[in-house]
Parts: sequence; C-alpha cells; structure tokens
Amino acid sequence: MGFEFSHFKSLVNVAIDNNASDIHIRAEETPCFRINGDMVSVKSNKTLTTESVLDILRLLTKDNKQIGNLEDIKDLDGAVDFEDICRLRFNYFRYNNKNGIVLRVVKKEIPSFKELGLSDSLKQIIRAKRGLILVTGATGSGKSTTLASMIDYINSKRAKHIITIEDPIEFIHTQKKSRITQREVGIDTENFEDGLKFALRQDPDIILLGELRDQKSVEIALKAAETGHLVLATVHTTDAISTISRIISMFSSDEQTEARKRLSDALYSTISQRMIKSKKSPNGVRVAQEIMVTGPGVKECIRGDEPIDRILSIIENGGTNSGDIPCESFDQAIFTLLERGYITEEDASKEVRSAGDFMRKLMLTK
Repeated sequence: MGFEFSHFKSLVNVAIDNNASDIHIRAEETPCFRINGDMVSVKSNKTLTTESVLDILRLLTKDNKQIGNLEDIKDLDGAVDFEDICRLRFNYFRYNNKNGIVLRVVKKEIPSFKELGLSDSLKQIIRAKRGLILVTGATGSGKSTTLASMIDYINSKRAKHIITIEDPIEFIHTQKKSRITQREVGIDTENFEDGLKFALRQDPDIILLGELRDQKSVEIALKAAETGHLVLATVHTTDAISTISRIISMFSSDEQTEARKRLSDALYSTISQRMIKSKKSPNGVRVAQEIMVTGPGVKECIRGDEPIDRILSIIENGGTNSGDIPCESFDQAIFTLLERGYITEEDASKEVRSAGDFMRKLMLTK
C-alpha cells in the first residue's frame, strides 16, 4: 500500500503539535523533525521506501501540471498550502541512489515583532523610504519569518505597493493598508532579473527579493535601491562585517572599488540573527539580533577608507545614523537576553565572540 494523504496529514499534524520547524523524509529511514534546533526522530517501527517518498512528492506537486516524470527528477523546490493549517516549502533531492524531501513548516499567521522577540529598532528601520535592508543569518535562523513580519508591519501601517519576487513563495500576505503583489520565480516570472525589470515598471514602493547568492542578484538589488525604492533581501552570512565582505567579494578585483561605492550609498541596514535555546520562550528558542544602520563611519568602512573591522565598535557604541536608530552587537543582544532570564549563562557563552570577555563583563554586573 502506498503512502496516502491521511498518513502525510498525520505526519504534518504531529510536526505542528511539536512545534517542529522542518520535516526530514528519506528513503529507508523513519521521518525526522527539527525541534528547537535539534533533529528528533519520529518514533516508528516503519521506514519509508523510495516509492513512499515519491508518493509524498506526488501529493506536493499534484496541482503542478508542468512537472513531468517524477522518477527523472533529481532536485525540485516548491511550496504548497496544506489545508488551512500551514504552508509547506519543500526541496526534493536524490543522494546515494536514494531520495528524500525536506519540508519547512510555514505557519499561516504571520507573527508580530513582539511574538518573535525582535529588536525594537526594526520598527524604525522599516520606516525607511529607500535603500537596501539585508536580513542575514545561517539556514534556519528565521530570516524569512523576520522578513515576512517586516512586510506585514508595513502592510498594517502604510498604504504602499509592495512587490515580492520569491523562489518559492512562503508566507501569503493579505491586503491590509498596502497593495501586495507576490510573484513566484518559475511560475509568475522566469527569473529574478526579469521579475525585477518588470517590477520597476509596476509602480512599486517596496520590493522584496529572495536570497542574494551571486553578483547578478546583488546588482539587481543595488539597482532597485538606487532607483529610489526600499529593497529587502536575505544573505547567508553571520553578521554585518561578513555580509559586507561577502558582497564585495562577489565582484572581480577591478570592479570592487565601484561596488564598494554603490554598496555604501545603497545599504541602509543589516539585521543579522541567530537562534539561541530558551526554556522561557514558548517555541524553545529566542532570537538574538545584531543591528547595524549605516552612517558616515560605516560608509567609510564599506568604501575602504577605514578598516572594515571598525564597524563592530561603531555598532557597540550605538551607531551614528541620520535616523538616530539604536544599533546593537550580538554580544550586547545576548547579554540583554541573559539579564531578562530568556537564556542561560552556558548557552550565552557559546554564542558570544569571546567567552572570556563575556564572563568578565558578567562578573562586573553581579
């Protein structure tokens, strides 16, 4: 007997009941959930077969008429609505002559800044009329959720036209004060480059792009910001310094001087985040964020007039920017979470830049 929808529904419901962020499905193994950052195997005596994994893929792609023979597919990204409960972003893949699927559980209701425990500075950052805002962090650090919350905040407060170009679409936004146009690469537009080119002709105020992976995607984002729009995107980097360094390194050596100038003019803010285990939080984790808003000092560092490492001291001194928006380093954010009882000293010391400096600071405050 094949893997039926009722089995799949039960699996997803168990994942939701246990607040799992991801579901891992692989041939010849039992399913596995990611809960609070850890991989937790589902208690079952049955392992999934190759055909069972394909049955699940058929359920996920049943409305997509463009997909051909599933047995020939090696990699596939997508997202589907799962009844009225959630959306599932999925990636199907093959490995070692086996197959598997990883599903990200995306809740239907977009959480607020307060529910996510995000920095209050985000409310000021998102008021910007133009420029590039980058949300950065490792896979699973909640970048997409933070972006969705930022878009929802704008949608609730301002009457703007927001265009998103996503691969795939994760959170579905309803119309509130803003008009939102969500476009999926491969379905609504051929690629990010075409999506942006035509978006600029659709009278946008705010454009949300996906991940900036290469020079072309960075140039697309810079172009949109330079034309007077507010642009939001993600980068797989750990903090402000690594984000700026990564973007500059995407350009050839003879292009980097110009890239530095364009980035210093366009970059409005970086919001870097990581998840820390928290027994006090309902979902078992707390977000720590490094907040950087560009000002004269940061611009000098981006252009190369000052050492890039100086950005950290600028952030830790609160930042100096035209919006008077408070900046904060990871260490400062982590220390605040510890003071408020959200995380333990042990978990805090694992996440800071220097455990020794952190413990000395802790001793001075006791």
